[in-house]
Amino acid sequence: MPRSIGLAHIARQDDGTAVGIWGGYTLKSAFQPIFSFREGRLLVTAYEGLIRPFRDKRPVGPGTFFSSIPEVDRFQVEALARTLHLLNAGVSLSETASLFVNFDPSHFVDAASAASALRDVQVVLKDSGITAERVVCEITEQETESDETLLGFVKALKGYGHRVAVDDYGADSSDLRRIEALGPDIVKFDGAWTGHLLASAPGVAMLTEMVRAFSEKGIRTVFEGIETGQQLELAESCGVSMVQGFALARPQLAPGAFEEFEAARESERRRALAGTADRLEQGKAETTMRDVSPNRSKRTFGRRGT
Repeated sequence: MPRSIGLAHIARQDDGTAVGIWGGYTLKSAFQPIFSFREGRLLVTAYEGLIRPFRDKRPVGPGTFFSSIPEVDRFQVEALARTLHLLNAGVSLSETASLFVNFDPSHFVDAASAASALRDVQVVLKDSGITAERVVCEITEQETESDETLLGFVKALKGYGHRVAVDDYGADSSDLRRIEALGPDIVKFDGAWTGHLLASAPGVAMLTEMVRAFSEKGIRTVFEGIETGQQLELAESCGVSMVQGFALARPQLAPGAFEEFEAARESERRRALAGTADRLEQGKAETTMRDVSPNRSKRTFGRRGT
């Protein structure tokens, strides 16, 4: 398998993490936790990979960095960003945590570019030791040069076992068409738009109905940009699957300090396994009691005699 575009610009650090080198910039991964509601508790479900540029060891805004990249190089830079996140997730996150990574569909000008992006991800997955099932591929809101190419790319992603998310869902009618065409597993609601709707009762009702409609189609939902405790409570009342935002956790540079989140997640996993084992044992005991109960034959006989 050919070498990844992104791996050619990677430097490994002493702590096991990777950084990207592009021109005069050093690029690092930051991960922001995404939480699910579980029986009144919040548990980490996944992380989103976010790029953090540095120049002369000083942080630079991601917008400033990306605006400095010529159009001809943006496909490669996006591949480098995904490579960073996948490699750093392999050394920073638990073996069961999912990772959201972005794909800008405007870069897919033809089938060859889509195939290159898909191949690149598979190469990096092999290097990072992450399974395809853990990677959620976010399709961002940019327009694509070819709808046919994008649809083929999404189908290929699913064929490899990746889940697909539509990012920045908002009020535009085009968003619904995009969802119908792509058939995503997850829809991420735009943070600013969601925050506006959460500020009023009609807005909350509207969000609740949209979440319900997606759920009926088997699509999970994420509210981004949750910044206050009140927004968090309202989001839970809407029935949304997952939440993300500064009110919950800020992004942390890899390797990060996610031990608290992961410990809670592992504790919940063990509790769920123990509960399943208890229910199985209880079911076995009840079956045994029915089999040996002297009243069983009497009840059966009584029903047959009526």
